[in-house]
Amino acid sequence: RWQKIFMIPLWSKMAVLWNKMFLTIIVLLIVLFLDAVREVRKYSAVHVNEKAANINTNAFDHIQMKLFRSQRNLYLSGFSLFLWLVLRRTVTLLTQLAKGMTSHAALEAQVNDATEAAKKYMAENEKLRESLSEKGSSKQKESAEATDEKLKKEIEHLKAELQKTSNALHKANNEVTAVKRQSEGLKREYDHLMKEYKQLQDSLNEAEDKKDL
Repeated sequence: RWQKIFMIPLWSKMAVLWNKMFLTIIVLLIVLFLDAVREVRKYSAVHVNEKAANINTNAFDHIQMKLFRSQRNLYLSGFSLFLWLVLRRTVTLLTQLAKGMTSHAALEAQVNDATEAAKKYMAENEKLRESLSEKGSSKQKESAEATDEKLKKEIEHLKAELQKTSNALHKANNEVTAVKRQSEGLKREYDHLMKEYKQLQDSLNEAEDKKDL
């Protein structure tokens, strides 16, 4: 399914546009993340100073609200940046896997064609040998030997091509296996990050509930 989706001609035409959009969003998320870090540091310092000074309660609550908002923006922008990179990597791995599966299918078809051709030539060779055994003419034997020699060369050539295609198929299988392993590792890492994100979100909700109380 993913192979059919990514092989649509429309995607290849829009690839340049998508790359530009990806870079633009990355730059925007980095700017937002750095701004959130700056805001957290700013209001953390003000929060400590105002708490030590024991000034007006309303001003202290206002600073605390600003600090909470900046921390929320920090978490959101940081996780958005990371998950956007994970999404980009996932799409890249899916594309590589689709291409590997396509080349794997093509190599299998070539191997099957070469095997069928070799069987056909071997069957013809056996028929020629049987016809030579029935006819005892020396000229026919010489002609049959020449034909037999030619068929042997063709069979050797086909065997070499078959071996070459088999090696290419084995290499393609190894590449597909490596891409699948990378995809599984990325999936496990993504699940782990989602668990951490849920824990952070729960802790933020608890902090917000305490603040409301």
